[in-house]
Parts: sequence; structure tokens; C-alpha cells
Amino acid sequence: MSGRGAGGRSRGRGRGRGGGGRGRGQDSGRGQPSPSLSRGGGGDRGRGRDAGGGRGPSGPPPYSSYTPPRPQVAPIQPPPQVAPTQPPPSAPSTSTAPAYHPSSSSGAESLMREFPQKLTLEPEAATTAPPPPPSSSKAIRFPQRPGVGRVGRKCRVRANHFLVEVADKDLHHYDVSITPEVTSKKVNRIIMQQFTESYKQSHLGGRCPAYDGGKSLYTAGALPFESKEFLVKITDEDQGGSSSSSARKERQFKVAVKLASKPDLHYLWEFLRRRHFEAPQETIQVLDVVLRAKPSEIYTVVGRSFFHPHLGGKGGLGNGIEYWMGYYQSLRPTQMGLSLNIDLSARSFYEPLLVTDFVTKHFRQISLSRPLSDQDHVKVKKALKGVKVRLTHMAYAKTCKIVGISRMPISQLTFTLDDNRTDVSVVQYFREKYNIVLKYASLPAIQSGSEAKPVYVPMELCQIVEGQRYTKKLNDQQVKALLKATCRRPSDRERDIKRMVHNNNFNREERVNDFGIQVGQELAFVDARVLPAPMLKYHDTGRERSVNPGYGAWNMINKKMVNGGRVDYWTCVNFSSEYKNISEHFCLELVKMCNNKGMVFYHTASVRIRSARPDRIDETLLAVYKESTGQKRPLQLLIIILPDESGSYGKIKRICETELGIVSQCCQPKQASNFRPQYLENLALKINVKVGGRNTVLNDAIERKIPLVTDIPTIIFGADVTHPKPGEDSSPSIAAVVASMDWPEVTKYRGIVSAQSHREEIIQDLYKIVQDPQKGVVHSGMIRELLMAFYKSTGQKPSRIIFYRDGVSEGQFSQVLLYEMDAIRKACTSLQENYMPPVTFVVVQKRHHTRLFPIENTLTDRSGNILAGTVVDTTICHPTEFDFYLNSHAGIQGTSKPTHYHVLYDENKFTADNLQVLTNNLCYTYARCTRSVSIVPPAYYAHLAAFRARYYIEDGTSDSGSTDVRRSARDRNMEVRPLPSIRENVKEVMFYC
Repeated sequence: MSGRGAGGRSRGRGRGRGGGGRGRGQDSGRGQPSPSLSRGGGGDRGRGRDAGGGRGPSGPPPYSSYTPPRPQVAPIQPPPQVAPTQPPPSAPSTSTAPAYHPSSSSGAESLMREFPQKLTLEPEAATTAPPPPPSSSKAIRFPQRPGVGRVGRKCRVRANHFLVEVADKDLHHYDVSITPEVTSKKVNRIIMQQFTESYKQSHLGGRCPAYDGGKSLYTAGALPFESKEFLVKITDEDQGGSSSSSARKERQFKVAVKLASKPDLHYLWEFLRRRHFEAPQETIQVLDVVLRAKPSEIYTVVGRSFFHPHLGGKGGLGNGIEYWMGYYQSLRPTQMGLSLNIDLSARSFYEPLLVTDFVTKHFRQISLSRPLSDQDHVKVKKALKGVKVRLTHMAYAKTCKIVGISRMPISQLTFTLDDNRTDVSVVQYFREKYNIVLKYASLPAIQSGSEAKPVYVPMELCQIVEGQRYTKKLNDQQVKALLKATCRRPSDRERDIKRMVHNNNFNREERVNDFGIQVGQELAFVDARVLPAPMLKYHDTGRERSVNPGYGAWNMINKKMVNGGRVDYWTCVNFSSEYKNISEHFCLELVKMCNNKGMVFYHTASVRIRSARPDRIDETLLAVYKESTGQKRPLQLLIIILPDESGSYGKIKRICETELGIVSQCCQPKQASNFRPQYLENLALKINVKVGGRNTVLNDAIERKIPLVTDIPTIIFGADVTHPKPGEDSSPSIAAVVASMDWPEVTKYRGIVSAQSHREEIIQDLYKIVQDPQKGVVHSGMIRELLMAFYKSTGQKPSRIIFYRDGVSEGQFSQVLLYEMDAIRKACTSLQENYMPPVTFVVVQKRHHTRLFPIENTLTDRSGNILAGTVVDTTICHPTEFDFYLNSHAGIQGTSKPTHYHVLYDENKFTADNLQVLTNNLCYTYARCTRSVSIVPPAYYAHLAAFRARYYIEDGTSDSGSTDVRRSARDRNMEVRPLPSIRENVKEVMFYC
């Protein structure tokens, strides 16, 4: 409320704090895709804390031809000592290669120079003419497909890919410059829509250009000029500049259009025919923009997805937030030609409520009739900052963006009118000017404008503008509501996708026709195979010594862990108030279950079982630790029943794993109180691997029948990087690397974690060197440490490396491969000169939108999804490179999402069958459940380890709300605080399970 349109400018007493930070922008679609909650309800429920159900890996088993090992004794904690406080080191370098090249490394030293050449030494398909030159001299060629797989039962499935055909058109790319500059893509599109309407016939030769919302305009055929400027007038959304104005406010822009390039469709056709090995990205981008142009004008755009209530409805998520249904769209080159990938999607948006109603819903404990407390004031300001609102008391449409809220309640706010003489209160102003008696004068006012010239408006007169994406993290209840609302059975999802394509009616859109594009109306039919499940070995003393799982799931009935761990020293602490009397009975049943399943678990606790208040976690854990070490019975396992209220799990794990060196198993009090055998069995699986045991092992591993794994010592790595949640603009990203420590079983994985710069995707600490004053140059890093641990565990150096890398988007393939392969090489040669084991580098992608639907009802599981083990490496896969989709898990609800595996480097020369079967078989060795999981376990474990490490720092970091762009850019160059060190005895086992 100011002298312009609402009364006057605030001065002196009424001025609030609330600075002018910009709200967080929408997902640009670059880099890491934002998690679109398009429901893919695969069956792997394993991604959770160890407070729920469990799962289980395996280890050196007692087999009939194999001497049973002694039960494993869990590593015990070191003597008590205080973890040293380390000064924060400087942030890891973000350059594309480590600064130091070891002089002894002939291979690693030149890897960065040789890499592009090495990657292009793959044999090329015969062509009748030499291939066209690559569009970039820096392009990296990934391994070509070594043929398609043959193993498994053949079948056919449908995929949500639609064939796109393109006529031979003369494509032109023009640079667009709009003056004055506009940052909003939405406004840019409005300007260019008006540009086309105004000048299409007179200056554009009747052509329908496609605009990308930024700097590029595309046409099918040349415009009548190479460079020209135009004037474009648009009508502002907000009518008038004052209450007396009834005319719409016009804005004028200068649009400069200049020819930039002529993308050639010939290279695209050559690429799709596999005569050219570098994708012509510019040409694909042109066609993608054409197909996205119309939806971008009429729907809300988020990354590569479009949302609108008419696209599939909307629904409430609680707390003033709702979801909108929409669809994802992406044009991709595939073996069948150009493919348009369409999938359902859903995102959260603000409900279009009065701000007072939003505050009531979002903060249920806040009363609108009383002034806000200091704590509530901070919360409300943080929740509202950046939200766009419409003023309801104006005679015309007027919107503004919230930059803060006033420090004082409205009842105490005054300002000076435009005459610069008269002071008036806000309450009085609205009563006299608009005949409005404010109901909530004890609330602060909304602040818009700038810090220097703030404008205040009562919350009750502001309505949130519809269609604003809610970018903050959803709470557990909201996530559940969203998943429930968007969960679709495969048949329903397929039907909805077809409906979406039919409603879009691409082929009747003028622009699409102008470019000669035709989009197919039917889902692609794809040849697939169902890989056989592997034989799993269990202990010979069980009634069932092995199992051949069917449909991706089995159970532990009549089976014993192949290598049961031993627990002599343990105790239990119960932090639950509601279930404080269950400890003794629960521990009795849990110990009985562990022993029944093959562990050696001493039945009596070595330290008294106790209950404790949830506000005394630190003191209780330290007391238990001191008591156990004082008796010279250092704990091998601490069972913890969590407090009734959530929020303590991370703190408990941080204390146990980084300060005390105790391996712990947390249990939810409600589930623990039921004493259900299934729950106890799952806990037993997790406990066993946490104390050094194995649950099961691949029978082929024991019989040395796994190609390119069991013939020579092989280490399998998994790596992942997790980034902070939305709004955490200064928190570090966390990298985790795990590696198998047993061969040939490949079931035990040691994990290492490291903090790095905010949203940095490349793992910085794979290999590093430090200059020590006494020791000189010291080689270190995650790969080096794990290679040394493998040698210590097996007595052999790895002769082969398989590296599964999770979380990399296609745009980062080359950068991640070059840097991380160089780090692997340097880590190897730093251990021994010329030590360069062959490496296979595979990217694991779960964030994609390909779905596979069954055609025959006989080839589905109970959830209606395709069978576990279904693999696709034809039709919808890359035209030339080595990739495949693998649905390794059984569905539970919703539509299963296959995992996409893309080989970026392969010195081991895997065949398609060898890599697909290995990956599928490994998915049956996941340590937390008796189910095959959806992503290969090394990558899964890396995700769990990184997720665990974030708990170590969450107490030390606070979300201070959204920050401006300058702040977050500066934070990327700030020093990264190192993670607390995990105690060595904890790292010896799979503590993250």
C-alpha cells in the first residue's frame, strides 16, 4: 500500500526489514533434473532408514565344497578418545583435473591428453562414404554397442515413446535480442507471440517461427532478411497506474532478429542411420523447441514438464499447497528414429488463497488474532518471501511480489501520504480510502517494493496468484498425499499418456506443420527379454541351502544366513515414552530371530538395558559407551528404540558413528512394540551385515562362473553425489563412494563420504594430494583408500575395476567421465607405477521418464507391471552407444520405472549379455531385503551412505530461507566444512544399511 495505487509510501516508524531478495526461480531444466513426482511405484522399498524393515547382502559362505568360516566378530570400537576438531580445509578445486600429476605415472599423466583419442578408437560401422566431421573438436565418443543381448525369454513391451518424422526443411536459427531486457521467459514469450502476430505476413514471409523463451528463434526456411529490428507493444497484466486509470498500460520493446546459423537435417539423418557418431544436438534442439513452443505458451513450464489444472486435475496436499497434474516431454534420438518421450508428471503449487488463509493452513498453531512471536515472524516471512500476490481491494488487476513482512503489526504502522505532509495509520487509511475495516490488525503487513521504498499491504487483502510452483521441501504427509494421488497402475498410466498425446494434437498445430513434423499417436512396440533370476546360496545348515527367486522376491523361511555374524557385547536403549516397557521383550525376540537365522548372538546384554528421556540422548549414549568400555566390553551393537517424535535419528547416528565408534540399529517404537516376525527378520538381515556377516551370495560367484568378475580379482565401485534440499543455498553437496571388499563374492561394500562445493556434481575427492611439511607429497583420496582396503581384505590387488556412477545427467557425461576416470587412473598409479587395471565406467540413471508397459497379461507380476529382469537394448535406446533399460525389481504399486544404464568407458570389453546379466544378478544381493532392487546395489549403497552423511552436518547448518543469487554464487566459492570423520571400526562394516 503506497501513494501509488494504495495510499502512500511508508516512512520512518512503519518501515520493516524484509529486504528485496528475489524468489527462487523455476527449474530451468539444465543440469540435474528436479525431482518430478511422476509416480513410478517400483517395488524397492529399501530406501529408508534402518528404523523400518531390513534387507540383506552376502559373504563367504559355508558350502559343501567350501570350509565354513568362523562366525564373524564385529569390529570393536577403539579406546575412548575425543574426536579431534579439525580446522575447515579449503574447498576442493572445481577444475577439470587434479592439480598434481604424479611423476611416476606414465599413464595417468597423459590421460587427459589421450582420453578423447582413446575413446574414439572403437571400431566404426562400415559406411559407403567417410563420416562427416564432428561438430566439435572436443567431442568425446563413448563406446559403441557391442551387439544386442540374447540371454533371456523374448517378449514385447510398449514404451511411452512416440515416433517423430521430419520432412526435409531448410532450418534457420536466428538470435533474438529484446530491449529492455526481460528475465521472465513467460513475458518473453508474450512479446514474441505479439511479434509474430504483428509481422508474420508483412515481414516474416508468412512463416511460423518457434521461440525458445530466451535468445533463439527458429524457422523452416529463410526469413526475408538477415538482420532487422522491430517494435512490439504488449499490454501489461496490471491495469493502469492509479485507481483513476481505466486504460490498460502498454509497454514497448525493441526486438532485434539476426541470422545465427543453418542447422542441417542431413547430419541428423546420418546419425540416426548410424553413419555418423556424434549427435547433431543443435538440429535436435530446433525440433524440440518447435514441439514445445505451443505448450509453453498455454501451460506452466517447469523444466521439461508442463502443468495446468486442465491437464489431469489438481488436489490438495495440505498446508496451503496443492498438486497439479501435467506431462513431461522430450525429443530424443533412438534406434527407431526420433522419439518423443511423453510421461505423466505432477508438481506442487501454492493454493490461490488469501494470505491470511495460507498462514492459517501452513502454520496451524498461529492465531491471527494475536501479534506474531519473534519465532513465528521469522517462519511466516520465510514462507511468504518471493510469492506473487494479487491485491483484492483494487478496482483493477494489480500484482506484486512479497519481499518481506513488516516488523510491527498493522495496528502500529503509519506512513506519509503523497503530499509529504500528512501522516496516517494503515488502519485509518483503508477505512477512509476503501471503506474496509481490517479484521487482522495484529498481523504484520506484507512488504513489496524495495528496501529503500517499501510498500505495505494487509495480508487479508492479498491473494496468492495461481500457478506458482512450491519449491520448498514437502513434509512427509504431503509426500504421501502426492504419491497417493499420482499413483497409477500400468494400464491406467498408459491410458492417461495416450490421452495426453491425443489432446495435445501436435499434428494440427500450425508451427509443427510448418516445420514438416509428424508425431505418431501410438506407443512404441519394443522387443525385450526377461533375464533369469540368479541362484542365491544360503547356509548349508538351513533346510533350504539355496533359492532361485521368482518374480524378484523370496523370503527367509527355512533359510540361514550364509555367513552369520557374531555379537557378544550389546545393549539396548529405549527413548520412547509411549512404549517404554517393551525393551526386554523386544530384545529377547530380536536376539532369538538373529540366532534362528544363523547369527551367533549372545542372549544377555553386556550392559544394562535402559530407558531414557528423548531430551537426554547425548548424555545417555555417552554413559552407555563409558560403561561398556570401562568393563572392557566395547559394544559391537547398540539397539536403539527411537523417540516417539521424529527428528532424533540423525543425531543418534552422528554421535554413534563419528564420536563414539558404535554400530547401531534404530527401531521405530510402534513397529518394535508389535513383535512381528517379518519386522524382526528384516532387522536381523540389517544387523548381520552391520556386524560383518553376509546374508546370501550369488551361487555363480562361488563357482567362479561370473564372466569378467570371478576370473581375476575384481573390485566393483558405486558412487553418488547428493545435493541439498531446495532452499539450502549454502549447504555442501555430499559425495559417497563404496567398493566391494570381498572377491569373488562381491557382496560386502566399504563406504567413504566427503563434502564438496554446493551442487558440484563431479566427485572432487576421488584422488587428491596434500603437501605435508614432514612427509612431503602425500597421495590420498577415496579411490586410493578403497583400493588399499581391498588389498588388506583379500590380499590381492584388483586386476579389474567396474565403476557404477549414479546421478549424472546426459549433459554432464563427458565432464564427469574425463575428470573421474583421470582420478581413478592417478589413484591406481600412485599405489604402484604402471598399475592401470582396465576400467568399465557405467552411469546409472533413475531420473528419466521412460516407462515400459506389458502387452501380454501372462508376462506381468502381481502389480500388473512387467516382470523383474525385463531388459531392453533396442528400438528406444541410443542409436550407436552401449546403453540399456533394466527393470530388475518387482512392482508393488504404481508403475515400475526401469533403470537406464549407459556405458561411458569400457576397457574390459563387456558384451551386452555379460553386463546386463551381471547388473541384474547384483540387484538380488542388496543387503536390506529379500527382494531384487531397482538399481544396482553398489550405486544404491553409495546413495545410502551419502544420505547418512547429511545427518552428520544437519545440526550444524540451518536453512536461513531463500537467498539471493549473489549469495549462493558466492557460497559456491567458500570453504567447505569437512564432514565429521567416521570411526574406523564403523567403516569396516556396512554401517549405512
